[in-house]
Amino acid sequence: MGEMRGRAPILAGLVFAAVTVGALMGRSSPPLLPPVDPEADQPVSTVPETLVVHVSGMVLEPGLVRVPAGAIVADVVAAAGGLIAGASIDRINLASPVTSGEHVVVPGIEDVSAPGATAGAGGGGGGPVSLNGATPAELESLPGVGPVLAERIVAFRNENGPFEVVEDLLEVSGIGEAKLAALRDLVVP
Repeated sequence: MGEMRGRAPILAGLVFAAVTVGALMGRSSPPLLPPVDPEADQPVSTVPETLVVHVSGMVLEPGLVRVPAGAIVADVVAAAGGLIAGASIDRINLASPVTSGEHVVVPGIEDVSAPGATAGAGGGGGGPVSLNGATPAELESLPGVGPVLAERIVAFRNENGPFEVVEDLLEVSGIGEAKLAALRDLVVP
């Protein structure tokens, strides 16, 4: 038992030294960083994408608005302060998805073509817009169609002849399946 008494202070000293060294090392170690995935091409962002959309026409605050990715025309109108008296919401698709850089025009009831104009000529009277007869300004009244896209539609029909079916819009640069779906019920060839 005499041997144990001689070793006890040594063991206590070793334990004290181990605890002290461990505590000192814990203080000086750098903070742990999250693991990195070596196969990931880009860091994952948790910040939602924001779309910038130009809105004009019959809204309280026309101009540029920011909406989250996945927004629809109704979200853009709300971000612009909402509709004002005289807005003709029957001529726009509030459920249409929007993209960054798009121009949304909210027409007014006065924006209808002059009396005597036919709906087939350019969409006057609240009817569908004629792809073959509409002016660029009339095409811009459609959701998601800004000045650039309206000019592309007119240029396409000038170069290739009249649209035979609404689906011919897919051949116009800047129009994909989603945009076609938003325009399908608002236009005629």
